[in-house]
Amino acid sequence: MDVNGKPYRTIWLKSDNPEIVQVIDQRFLPHQFVIEDLVTLEDVCDAIASMHVRGAGVIGASGAYGMYIASLEAKKNNISGVQSFLISASEKLKATRPTAVNLSWAVNRQLEAIIPLKDDIEAIITKTLQIAKTVADEDVNFCQNIGKHGVRLIEEISQRKQGETVNILTHCNAGWLGCVDNGTATSPIYEAHRRGIKVHVWVDETRPRNQGSTLTAWELGQQGINHTIIPDNAGGHLMQHGLVDIVIVGSDRTTYTGDVANKIGTYLKAVAAKDNNVPFYVALTYSAFDWNISDGVKQIPIEQRDATEVKYIKGLHEGKIKEVLIAPENSPAANYGFDVTPARLITGLITERGICQASKEGIFSLYPEKIN
Repeated sequence: MDVNGKPYRTIWLKSDNPEIVQVIDQRFLPHQFVIEDLVTLEDVCDAIASMHVRGAGVIGASGAYGMYIASLEAKKNNISGVQSFLISASEKLKATRPTAVNLSWAVNRQLEAIIPLKDDIEAIITKTLQIAKTVADEDVNFCQNIGKHGVRLIEEISQRKQGETVNILTHCNAGWLGCVDNGTATSPIYEAHRRGIKVHVWVDETRPRNQGSTLTAWELGQQGINHTIIPDNAGGHLMQHGLVDIVIVGSDRTTYTGDVANKIGTYLKAVAAKDNNVPFYVALTYSAFDWNISDGVKQIPIEQRDATEVKYIKGLHEGKIKEVLIAPENSPAANYGFDVTPARLITGLITERGICQASKEGIFSLYPEKIN
């Protein structure tokens, strides 16, 4: 997608040094566009844990590139027992964001590929680089396909409204910043925009880190898409008054039965959508499915983040990004990163293979190879 008219992915190899991975540091958006160099395994772990990069797709790609960086470290430091070192590196990477299944999926994909290579470090470096590039390219292609499938839903609404603007509500950032390119929830929106369909996006601010107001609004603006930032609590009101035609959100982990873990607050949007007969869709690639979990509420681990994210807010003041305390300094705060939306509240899933019901039967109809 474009930034000031120039196309970018969210993660790539530095053009003059392929041993350095570069990412868009999302902490500074929308006020500053910062590109960060990731040189060490610790750099990658910190980037994921501290949310320099965030979003299921780019977290997965970062994990894959993290294993490549770890293999380079093993060579530079003449590590004996390369396999043991890389297994340890994989555990460090996976521990950074436990809810996002894309991370463990990408890291485990690297591990499976390098185990047969034993301690042949040159072969391992070549293989991990190849897989990291493949993971990134696959994410781009899958997100493009999500757009092609999901745009049908927007087209149908546009036709029913005789060409009037389609109002779409989204939550958090499941856009190209949360993936390698295109995004999941935003991909159908971008495709509709390219086709000349009139769209308007209600952008939840998404407290406490405000990924909607800082990231989704910024990228929609960069692509020239009509949008309005709203407080998280306004979604239900808009639905009651017929101002939302469809809700499209992303997923950090989805069970094979259709329960979806996504950014905290998604569940409340789904409840409001159900009560107001507003279609509620989840857009995701196959790497966001957890094929070992059937009950999302009971089985998906929910990350609890630092309480300071709730008590402080970050913004631009007199040309500098500053952090401000907004709560009593001594009051405790809880910071649950995700919630689970049960399948019964979800109209359908938009995947790279098509649209299906949020059910075991619906999901396996698109992924029959996963049936045991």
